Amino acid sequence: MKSLEQLKMELLADGVIDATEVKELETVLYADGKIDTDEAEFLFDLNNAVSRKANHASWETLFIKAITGYLLEDKNSAGEIDADEAEWLYNKIKGDGQIDETEKNLLLNLKKQSKNFPSNLESLLK
Repeated sequence: MKSLEQLKMELLADGVIDATEVKELETVLYADGKIDTDEAEFLFDLNNAVSRKANHASWETLFIKAITGYLLEDKNSAGEIDADEAEWLYNKIKGDGQIDETEKNLLLNLKKQSKNFPSNLESLLK
């Protein structure tokens, strides 16, 4: 199986993520059935690199599903966004100096699905 770095180089070679690449990503990321911290970081790196490009719609779907699962399906705070997760997400979204549509839609999805929605994340929606 390819490393995340190998995969990232291949995906970013043309600057956009197409449907075939999304399927490959999903296979690699979910090989163990869950998204871990390295994979979540990887997804944000990818999203920052392809933000506002003509990516296939399935990219946003995968990104939102994976990050939502990473945050809400953990053992420490299942169904909720704890303080550490909120800080991590806030920093990931603000890290590149812009909030793109994919990140906004992620926040809206988390707001709908989580038992709580921390105020620092709410501030990103304004």
